[in-house]
Amino acid sequence: MDTKSETILSDPPVLRIENLSVRRSGKLILKDIDLTLTNGEFVGIVGPNGSGKSTLLLTILGILKPEKGFVKIHDNLPMSPRIYDKLGWVSQAASHLPKNVRITVRELVHLGTIKVGNMFMESDKKGARERVGNAIKMVGLEDVADVSIDRLSGGQRQRAVIARALASKSDFILFDEPLVGIDRETRNDLLKLLDDLCHNEGKTILMVSHDLTAIRQTAHRMIYLEESIRFDGPTEDFPDLVSLANLRGIKPVHSDNHTENLLVNFNEKLK
Repeated sequence: MDTKSETILSDPPVLRIENLSVRRSGKLILKDIDLTLTNGEFVGIVGPNGSGKSTLLLTILGILKPEKGFVKIHDNLPMSPRIYDKLGWVSQAASHLPKNVRITVRELVHLGTIKVGNMFMESDKKGARERVGNAIKMVGLEDVADVSIDRLSGGQRQRAVIARALASKSDFILFDEPLVGIDRETRNDLLKLLDDLCHNEGKTILMVSHDLTAIRQTAHRMIYLEESIRFDGPTEDFPDLVSLANLRGIKPVHSDNHTENLLVNFNEKLK
């Protein structure tokens, strides 16, 4: 084995979670979670309301603490200064800035280059400008770079928020429901952008979404989460609706023929 191959194999995973359990307000939300992400993966997490999806993201970020088990990002604990530039976060409400905020796309993206350690330093101004320009280009907002955020469409604001994460040099980006409130065309463009970031820029993406069809059409790998991980595998192997209902312990209430016809029709719409 050559040296390059040995280096690749010895690199720590982007994300490693082992035996993770998390409680919120005394209630067990996540139980015995084991999860590993490697460089360049686009992983989608789906599950019903209250299944622990957002709790998992908040634990990865270090905002919530485990009851047991651990989370490591590039072999470091969450909140470690060593991963400040490696982890990006795009929340569901990130693009919904107050209407009275007057900030341009370029200014918003530049915020991604500011960290606690460099807030008052001027030494990397040129590097920061280059990262901002490259991030804006990657998300296709060059034409509106100096336009106020409040004048953009919802999809453009979402792209600007993604650019902010990219400007921070993040190679691992978490998304919490980024498709909420955007139209079909914008949704498709955004998903194509995220896929391109994985393939062309080597980014690793973990995205929570209620849009099962969008995840199935885009993610390389899917996770079904409901307190514990019920499925983790390639998108093409994701269970059909009958199997998914069985995973959740949901039993049909109608006759077999009626239920089968409903599921066939619904599955056809998902294709």
